[in-house]
Amino acid sequence: MVTKPRTSGLTALALAVGAGLAAGAAQAQDKGTVHLAYVEWSSEVASTNVMRAVLEQAGYEVDMTALSAAAMWQSVATGDADAIVAAWLPTTHEEYMNRVGEDVEDLGPNLDGTKLGLVVPEYTEVDSIAELNEHTDTFNGEIIGIDPGAGLMGLTEDVIDTYDLELDLRSGSGATMTAALANAIANEEDVVVTGWTPHWKFARWDLEYLEDPENVYGGAEQIHTVVRQGLEDDMPEAYAILDAFEWTPEQMGEVMLMNQEEDADPYENAKQWVEENQDVVEEWLNG
Repeated sequence: MVTKPRTSGLTALALAVGAGLAAGAAQAQDKGTVHLAYVEWSSEVASTNVMRAVLEQAGYEVDMTALSAAAMWQSVATGDADAIVAAWLPTTHEEYMNRVGEDVEDLGPNLDGTKLGLVVPEYTEVDSIAELNEHTDTFNGEIIGIDPGAGLMGLTEDVIDTYDLELDLRSGSGATMTAALANAIANEEDVVVTGWTPHWKFARWDLEYLEDPENVYGGAEQIHTVVRQGLEDDMPEAYAILDAFEWTPEQMGEVMLMNQEEDADPYENAKQWVEENQDVVEEWLNG
């Protein structure tokens, strides 16, 4: 007589667990795809990849599309993108908000404390823009800037006029600015550069902003999360996560600094940061 093998209780349990996991995976896939748009600024590359990793942890598929600032805002207004976490308000992106504000929903700041100004190493004895003329030789008679068309450069030209500075503004790029900063710090020399927060350089070096008593650079901005109309009804859980997303310039700086490493992969770095900061991430997931 041939005896048929019987499935043991342990095997049956394993099959049941496997079926449960498969069902859970299918359920996660059924959550759909969240489309995120962003501008290729180092800050927004960091934040958008982190949000991608968080939404994927919650079971969503995520698509990311890099666009110009104008196209990014338009994509959310038309519904081609579900969300952006890269809206600089109230000043930098004011024009775009005025244009499409009725077609999008502003969920408020995800980062507070953005800033523009002139930056020096912490060991520099100068504390204020108003003191720069007394130390022109110390700074080789120049301010190290970035791309000539950047809004920050225009503001810095206004600073030179307002304070009647005897330093020349040298244009270049973000990379040449940070290279000059790195070289000066390595040699313990003084240097003054155009700067903004958030930026990875504040995570790498001890730096400080020069005081701006005339307030030419203006006050701080915030980075907001903006979503398309109807997202709350279509994907309430994704909407809640996006609404709860909020972090600090220091946390963003950690990710941005990781992305400066040679052959860095911003997505893999974002996943690593999310894995290492689950206490913060859980607050967003439970938002």
